[in-house]
Amino acid sequence: MFRLRATIISIGNELIQGRIVNTNASYLSRRLTLLGIDVVAHIVIGDNFDDVSKALDTALMIFGSNIIITTGGLGPTYDDITSEAIARYLGEEYVINEEALREIREKYESRNMPLTPERIKMAYMPKSAKSLRNPVGIAPGFMISKDNFIIIALPGVPAEMEGIWESSVEPYLKRFSDRRIAETYIRLVGAPESTLAAYINRFVRGKNNIYVKTHPKGHETRGPINDLYIMVSTSQEIDPSEECFKICNELIDILKKNVNGLLIEGECKCNRSL
Repeated sequence: MFRLRATIISIGNELIQGRIVNTNASYLSRRLTLLGIDVVAHIVIGDNFDDVSKALDTALMIFGSNIIITTGGLGPTYDDITSEAIARYLGEEYVINEEALREIREKYESRNMPLTPERIKMAYMPKSAKSLRNPVGIAPGFMISKDNFIIIALPGVPAEMEGIWESSVEPYLKRFSDRRIAETYIRLVGAPESTLAAYINRFVRGKNNIYVKTHPKGHETRGPINDLYIMVSTSQEIDPSEECFKICNELIDILKKNVNGLLIEGECKCNRSL
């Protein structure tokens, strides 16, 4: 199966200064994963032209990403430089996008507010950009499609980012993924993670379509508790829920037979993704 690789670039001085928690990257990573797209990196940078270029280079050249999603820096203030930085990086003109300008004009005129240079600034985009309507706020996002990669720029305000993602981006990206995802959680009580690891490591070896991870919730030696996460990816022709159910039960049987005193809480109920 062809594996899509995504890098998320979060842009904003408030992020690198620790004033704002980066919930956008968590949200996008989860949604991309459920689409069957591999998230290979999170990059967090400030509002700086050179750093945007370095981050884009890293996503493309180092991580080999074919999907790059940026958040932040699309607003009306002097430090909102993401659109212009992407235009410079791509060697494109930085121009007013007429569709974006119409959207912005309609929103301000509906509130009897004039278009100022600061408000018009939000309509400037790289020349090849397709504007993405913002159903929650003002600043549109945009998307640029090249031969071997896509750049999607979204606002930093979480509600606006999510609104554009759900209305425009996710439906668009769905068509590119040939993978289907199912996942489940099981709680394992009474065995240290290090004991479980020996059997899990052998089980996953050579199985490129599954991901298994233990998340410790108790103490390794005093009352160990581990949440076991299983994710299975399949082609479009195979039901991932059935494959996940089979994989989960196989692994649980192995652990039951080999780990003394292990208690299993929950069942292999696999939920299919988007």
